[in-house]
Amino acid sequence: MSASPWYRSTRDASTLSPAVAQRALEWLVELQADAVAPETVREWTCWRAAHPDHERAWLRIESVRGTLQPLVCPASAAIAHAALSAPAAPHRRRALKAMGVLALAGGATWSAGQYTPWREWTSDHRTRVGERRNLILPDGTRLALNTDSAIDVRFSAAERRVALIAGEILVATAHEARPFLVETGHGTARALGTEYTVRLLDASTEVGVYQGAVQIRPRDDAGHGLTLQAGLRANYSSHGVDAPSPAEENRLAWKDGFIVARAMRLDDFIAELGRYCRDSLSCDPAVAGMRLSGSFPVNDIDKVLAALRATLDIRVEAHTRLWGGRRLRLIPGPDAARA
Repeated sequence: MSASPWYRSTRDASTLSPAVAQRALEWLVELQADAVAPETVREWTCWRAAHPDHERAWLRIESVRGTLQPLVCPASAAIAHAALSAPAAPHRRRALKAMGVLALAGGATWSAGQYTPWREWTSDHRTRVGERRNLILPDGTRLALNTDSAIDVRFSAAERRVALIAGEILVATAHEARPFLVETGHGTARALGTEYTVRLLDASTEVGVYQGAVQIRPRDDAGHGLTLQAGLRANYSSHGVDAPSPAEENRLAWKDGFIVARAMRLDDFIAELGRYCRDSLSCDPAVAGMRLSGSFPVNDIDKVLAALRATLDIRVEAHTRLWGGRRLRLIPGPDAARA
């Protein structure tokens, strides 16, 4: 935690959620533009008033702006423009990294070990929520990025390394002498002639192997890693690797734009579907244990919800949020209410 006076005067500052922290920084970028539309200002005001955490997050931003006094230099407009341009644009990454340095100097980062939007925004390649993207790396390795994912690519004469900053990737490695590793904050997954997925979760990393094998090395206990064979998946933290379980092929359906459910709990399905949209999705505990099977497109949330209503005894309770998007909650349907 920063030792700045602002931090010392707000003991609970580090409890802000990563989503709120990111949105506050996004507002900063939007409001630094040359011309800010009145509608943008109204939306920003509504966002601040919608929840106490939003106001706390913005006050942190204001504190840093005061420390940097002021963030209205000529470079600010260029930074804001770069933030809203194409994700892979080199000038965007340079501008945001420069802005990130200013923020770090002013004590704007959240506590150590927590997610920071700057690494994602300045990554070499990323996808937005609901977007998927295919890449071919310089060595011929094929990558697919799932929704809301970000990576940095670091190739050297000694190794090929991809840092997974957020989200999930599917890797089909090209065969050559240099080792190929996917790194997260929890450790590394080294390919051994492989097609595999790596997904970054809150407290662990999940690896699923579909061809070849992957050598998992936890960051703080590399000596007790695990070589995961094709057809298996495992979660690992910085301290160890969990017992492997089957890696079903249907878990790869996202690369074609689908979620394939086989007797899947409704709450688990909604959590997975929520990765692909900016709406807030949840379900009532009374329907959470319902099971469903089928193939569902991730690019049409309303169509999926209509299918759920048609096959399960549920209703969808919808509310529009002040700062944009919807809050959708699945609740018991009319038959359950009459029972």
